[in-house]
Amino acid sequence: MISSILVTLTAIGTALLGGLFLAFSVAVMPGLHRRPAAKAAGAMQAINRAIVNPVFGTLFVGTGMVAVVTAVLAALAGSWLVVAGAALAVLGAHVVTVAVNIPLNAALDRSAADAEAWERFERPWNRAHTVRTLLTVAAAVLLVV
Repeated sequence: MISSILVTLTAIGTALLGGLFLAFSVAVMPGLHRRPAAKAAGAMQAINRAIVNPVFGTLFVGTGMVAVVTAVLAALAGSWLVVAGAALAVLGAHVVTVAVNIPLNAALDRSAADAEAWERFERPWNRAHTVRTLLTVAAAVLLVV
């Protein structure tokens, strides 16, 4: 039997990450898009540096670890909605972030904060970000259900 505490912790962490991602989608990125490209690039560089902190790190890594344990235990218990929710949490919040968003952030950070850097960054980052937001929100819904 899977622990309701693990499912709850996974759901809360996933919902918090989904909320953070949603805030970027509906406020941060549209706000940056309205700025001149060079200023947007500089602001995003600062945001990317600021988010690397103990609170976000604990939430991001902790949720990923708890989600993996939850998925394994749920699979053993045959709780397939929980498995799906935990797996989507890892896929959306962690796999997409590590595979796409972080490398784009690193490339932006290494570049000059100019219009060309922003043009290379904004569209692919937003595409991947939309995917991780939708997957993470769907994961939270499945975990709550």
